[in-house]
Order: sequence, then C-alpha cells, then structure tokens
Amino acid sequence: MARISLTPPRSLFLRIVQWYSKRSYGRVLDPVGALGHNPRVLRTDIRFELSVAKWNQLNEDLKALAVMATAASIGCSWCMDFGHWESRRRGMDARKVRDVPVWRESDVYSPLERDVMEYAEAMTANPPEVGDDLAGRLLAALGEAAFVELTAMVAVENLRSRMNAALGLTSQGFKDHCEVPAPATRTAVTG
Repeated sequence: MARISLTPPRSLFLRIVQWYSKRSYGRVLDPVGALGHNPRVLRTDIRFELSVAKWNQLNEDLKALAVMATAASIGCSWCMDFGHWESRRRGMDARKVRDVPVWRESDVYSPLERDVMEYAEAMTANPPEVGDDLAGRLLAALGEAAFVELTAMVAVENLRSRMNAALGLTSQGFKDHCEVPAPATRTAVTG
C-alpha cells in the first residue's frame, strides 16, 4: 500500500500529465499520483525522463536488463511490473524478461547480458562493489559511450526504484496485461 495518497490536488498541469499517462499506458502511473503532491518535483521528473529516453548508445535490450536487474536488486515491485510490461511491449524475449530476478540460474542470457546484470547489481550494492575486471569486460564489449550510458541507466533506475519503494508503490498490474503484437504475425502474445 502506498505511503502517500495517489490522488493529489488536481491542477491543470496534473490533469494534462494524467491524460498523457492514460493515453500512453492505459492508466495513470502511480508515481505520477505520488509525485503530483509536489508539482515541481513531478515537472522535473518528467523533463528528466524525457531526456533519458533520448539516450541511444546502449542496446535497448541491454538497457532493459540493467534497469530490471537494478529494480530487482532494490526490490521495487512497481518498477519490475512496469519494466516487464515495457520490455514485452518492445518485443523482448519473454523468458529474458521473466528470468531477470534469477538470472544467475537461467540459461537464456548471453555472457554480455550476464555482465550487464552483474554490473547493475554491483553498482546498486551499498557501497558499490564494481570490480575492475567486470568494468573492463563491459568497456571492451560496449565501447566508452555505451558503457557510460549503462552506468547512468543503473544510477537512474536506482533513483526511480528507491523513490518508488520508499513511497510504498507496488505492482500496478502491468505485467498481467502484457498483451503485445508479435513482430512477425501481429497476433497477441501473453507476457
């Protein structure tokens, strides 16, 4: 249960954000309701997220795995729920999305994907536990620009997940409704 009301005072700005959220995601995202209590924080968060969405040096699947491994490490069920839905909507392999919390035991990931998730967990540890060998492998595989983006994405997800977890935001049911068209046949696939 959320630790803060998800129905903040309605302003014109909040109504516009809620309309956009419903149009884009089928419902108002709980973080919008929580952050709506402080319009400056909500406005800054939106600008920040729009900027982050333009980053394009890291492969989208690797980015999603890093984000979800971070969220799983922190224990943010809202982030895992939304990340699952968002990754499946983009067409990411359902097994890879599902197995993120148990990636070490799963056989669906490449060595690079495993390194990305290990890096996300190591960065998320308190204090961070990133080793030179792991960072060196990722830098060699990704290049400098993508490595910096990976590092920044894990830091961004730490912000999101820690804020959502602290506010008591939990799964909003996105994973349960991850019907997406399959790229080849355009038929529905259940997440």
